[in-house]
Formats: sequence, C-alpha cells, structure tokens
Amino acid sequence: MQTYRELFRTPEFTPLFVASCGHVASTTLNGLALATLVYARTDSPLLAALSMFGPSFAELIGATMLLSVADRVRPRAALTLIALAGGVAGLVLAMPGMPLWAMFAVILALGLVTSVGGGVRYGLLNEIVPQSGYVLGRSVLNISVGAMQIAGFALGGVLLAVVSPRTTLAISAALAFGAALVLRFGLGSRPPRAASRPSVAVTWRVNRHLLSTPARRAVYLSMWVPNGLVVGCEALFVPYAPHAAAALFVAAALGMLLGDLAAGRFLPPDTRWRFVTPLRFLLALPYLLFALPLGTPVAAGAVAVASIGFASTLLLQERLIALIGEDVRGQALGLHASGMKAMQAIGATLAGLIAQYLPAGVTMTVMAVASLAVTAALTPGLRLSDGQPSKLELGRL
Repeated sequence: MQTYRELFRTPEFTPLFVASCGHVASTTLNGLALATLVYARTDSPLLAALSMFGPSFAELIGATMLLSVADRVRPRAALTLIALAGGVAGLVLAMPGMPLWAMFAVILALGLVTSVGGGVRYGLLNEIVPQSGYVLGRSVLNISVGAMQIAGFALGGVLLAVVSPRTTLAISAALAFGAALVLRFGLGSRPPRAASRPSVAVTWRVNRHLLSTPARRAVYLSMWVPNGLVVGCEALFVPYAPHAAAALFVAAALGMLLGDLAAGRFLPPDTRWRFVTPLRFLLALPYLLFALPLGTPVAAGAVAVASIGFASTLLLQERLIALIGEDVRGQALGLHASGMKAMQAIGATLAGLIAQYLPAGVTMTVMAVASLAVTAALTPGLRLSDGQPSKLELGRL
C-alpha cells in the first residue's frame, strides 16, 4: 500500500481518521484554553505548562497499570467511551468558579482514562491496514494531528480573542462528543486481540518483555526522551510570547505535518532508516536560537523547522513493529504513546521549573541542549539488531 487513494478505500480507515481529527481538535482547544485560563489566574509558567500537559502524568500511571487493556477490549467500544470521557471533562472544566485543585483533578482523571487510547487506536490501525500500509496510515493520522492542531490553535486564538476560555472549553467538549458518534457508527465491532483478562500483573509482564532487550529499549528511549525535552520548549510558548503563542503553536503543528507527509509518503521504504538520526537532531537544533531575541516571524520559522524532526518518531515506530510480535502490538504502541506523553509532561514541568528562574527563551535553549545530548547518547543503541519473539515467548504473556 503506497497511495492515499488505496488507504482511504480501506474499510474503516476513514471513520478512524475523521474521529482522530475531532479528537485532536478537541484536545488542542482544551489545552490552549486551559493554559490561557490558568496563566491568567496564577501568572505561573509552571502551572500553565502543567494545565496543558498534566494529563500525561496520569497516562504514565496508566502505562504501568492499565495498558494490557489495549489488546483485551473491543476497540470500537473503548474508543467511543474514551471520546465521551473527553467531552464530559471539557464540560466540567468549563463550569465557572471551579478551584484550581479541582481543575487539575479533572485533568489528571482524564489522562488516566485516555492512557489506553493510543494502544487501542494504533492497534486497531494495525488491523485495518495491511502491514505494508502501517507507516502510510500512521503518517496520515499524524498529518491529521498537525492539520487539526493548526486549525485548533488558529481557531483557539480567534475564540480566545472574542469569547472566554470557558466557552472555548465547551466547544472542545462538543468536538469530543462528535468524535464519539463517528467512532460508534463508523467502526465495525471487532473482538479483542488477546483472549486473557487484563490486569496490572499482565501489564507489568508485557512491559518488562517489551523493554527486555537493548534494541527495543533504545527505540523506546529515542522516541520518548529527546521528544519530551523539546515539548518542554513548546510548553513555554505562552509565557515566551503571550500575545503570539497561537502563531508559534500553529508553526509547530505545520512543521510536524510537513515532516510526517514527507516521511510517510515520499521517503522510499528502503531509505527511511537513513533519515532517523538527522531528523532526531533537527528536532532540537533550531531552539538554540531562542537564546537570542527573536521576532515572532523568525521564532515561528525556527519552530516550524524544528517540528519537522518529529517525523523521526514515525520512522522509529516502524522499527519497533519489526522488533515485536503481533499479540502485543497494541500494548507496545500504547507504551510508546503513554511513555511519549509522560516524557512530554516531564519536559514541560522541567521547563516550567527552570523558567521560574530564567527567561523563557533561555530556558528553551537549555532544553534543546539537553535534547541534543540525549539524542547523541542514544544513537549507538539504534544500530543494535534484535530478533522477533517466539510464539512460546508470546504465549507466556
């Protein structure tokens, strides 16, 4: 499978794509509105960053306790319920007079509920498309993330200029409910991929298996840590440029869109691996410029170029799939998604803490240097080879 026409002719891919668009638009509006609301109330870069990325901490808990659910539930029902939870959370957060501690409690609860969503979604994608079409399908979903973030941040910037953040939160809830309807009526009913019951013990056992070899660990860490440190830079867009943050977020989404488009559609399969390391370094290099005073156009250009580097994660996912067995792919991809979001939250928190003492631009440069150092340290591990797990090995999981 090499063309978009073939991909969208595949049954069930279109509703999954449409629902993904609605989900991303909803979470984008939600995050921007929350960060704006919290920063206006507290004047704290740390709390503003946590309001946008806080759910990822709960996803880390979910990754260690709940991920076995991803292969052991009916995908349509699970994804529909997760979308409904997002809509309800948006409405609750839009309620006036809610104290900060209650807002963060809702944010963390939503993160716990959605912690299995990535595994269910990308495991389902692996069933919908043939193996040769996974990178193309995943790149299209990533492109939808970039496009909807561009639309979401642009719409969010307009909405926040004319209506309150709470009204924007209510609109994000409506988008989440729309995604739930598309999932419920657009996807077919599929059985779970694994027959055993989900449990904390199974989650731990499979996670240990997935991280048991140096080759797989190198892939996971390369998808998690440099990415998370760079997202720490993005978490400071609001305090760095309070009146132009939406433009920086749009630039980041545009760069990510372009990177995923190039990686999924135009890079030949036999040459993709050569681009992994250059893209990983590109992810952080442009943020070194933020140590200097930058105008908004230059800052947005640097952000867009850097975000092209996120395409390295797409190529690393292809490598990960080649290193794991079919029975645990949902949990493996869910571990990637939850770990990535957790590291993004850690990166955002670290950036927020440093920005309490240093200017936002200088902090962004510090985070970029850390990302480059980690990228360099992990590069040798990506050259390691690893074999597929045996059926006996999978049977023990």
